[in-house]
Amino acid sequence: MSEVKELSFFEKYLTLWVVICIGAGIGMGEAMPDFAFKLDSLSIYRVSIPIAVCLFFMMYPIMVKIDFTEVLKVAKTPKAVGLTLFINWAIKPFTMFLIAWFFLGYLFKDFLPGTEILKDGSEVELWRSYIAGTILLGIAPCTAMVLMWGYLARGNDGLTLVMVAINSLTMLVLYAPLGGFLLGVNAMPIPWQTILFSVAVYVALPLVTGYFTRKAIIGYKGKEWFNDKFVHWLTPVSIIALLTTLVLLFSFKGQIIVNNPLTILWISIPLFIQTIFIFSLGYFLLARLLKLSYQDAAPSALIGASNHFEVAIATSAMLFGLSSGASLATVVGVLIEVPLMLMLVSICKRTSYLFKESTQ
Repeated sequence: MSEVKELSFFEKYLTLWVVICIGAGIGMGEAMPDFAFKLDSLSIYRVSIPIAVCLFFMMYPIMVKIDFTEVLKVAKTPKAVGLTLFINWAIKPFTMFLIAWFFLGYLFKDFLPGTEILKDGSEVELWRSYIAGTILLGIAPCTAMVLMWGYLARGNDGLTLVMVAINSLTMLVLYAPLGGFLLGVNAMPIPWQTILFSVAVYVALPLVTGYFTRKAIIGYKGKEWFNDKFVHWLTPVSIIALLTTLVLLFSFKGQIIVNNPLTILWISIPLFIQTIFIFSLGYFLLARLLKLSYQDAAPSALIGASNHFEVAIATSAMLFGLSSGASLATVVGVLIEVPLMLMLVSICKRTSYLFKESTQ
C-alpha cells in the first residue's frame, strides 16, 4: 500500500470553498452583469480565454509532477484505457439519449412548455431542444479537467494523460457519426477549431511546459529538492485555479441561473443521473471485474463521467443557435459538472479500499 498523502489546507475544506465560490460567482454575475459578459466574450473558437488561463494553472502543476517514464508503462496495462474507451463511446452516448428522453421527453415534458425557432427557420418544441443539448454533452468526453479529477482522487496521472490523448483523437473520428445518428442530423458539424484549440491550450501547453520545467529543475537542483520544495510550492496552485474557474463559470451564467431556475433543475436531473450511472458502471462494476488497481480505476471512471462542455456548446451553437434550448442544456452541464465531479472524487477516495494498491 502506498504512503498516505496528507490533504492540503485547500483540499481539506474543498467542499466549503466550492460552495462559497459558486455563491460568489452567481452574485458577481448578478451584481456586475456587464463585466461578466465582457469576460465571457473574450474567447477564441468559443474557448473562453479567462477559463483557459485558469485551466492552464490547474493543469501545469499536475503535469510537472508526472514522471514521464511512468507514462510509457501504460502500454503494458491496456485494460484501463480499453475500459474508458468502451464507456465513452459504446455506452455513454446511448444511455444519455435514453435517460434524457425518459426525463425531458416524458416525466418533465409538461414542465417544459413552449417552442423555439431554430437557425434553419424550423420550429421545435423546447423539450426536444433540451434533449439535443444533453446528447451533445453525452458524446463529448472530457479531455482536460479529468486530469484535475484524477489528481484529486490520487489516481495514476500518467494513465490519465494517456487516456486524455486517446480520447481526444477518438473524438475527432467518432464525434460526428454518433452525434448525427442520435440527433437525426444528416450533416453533423464538427467544431474542429474548438476541439484542437482546447486540447492545445488545456493539455499540450501545460504538458510541454511541465515536462521541460521538471527536466530543468531536476537537472539543476536535484530530484529531492524538486519533490520537497518546488512541488510543495505548487500544491495550492491547482486548487486556487479550480476555485477561480468556478467563480468565473457561475458569474458568466449568473443571470441564466436566476432567470431559469426551474428549467435548469429539470435539465440537471437527467444529467446528474447519467453521470452517477456512468461513474458507478465504470468504477464499482467494470473496473472491479477487470481487477484494476485503485490508481487506474479512479481516473478510468472519472473520465467517462465528465464532459467536454466547450465542444458541446460550440456544436449546439452551430446547429441550433447560441440562444437555443440545446445551448441552454449544454450550459447546465457546465454548471453542475464541477460540484458533481468533486463529489465523485470524494466517493473514490472513501472507497479506495475496494481495490488493490489503494492509496488510502
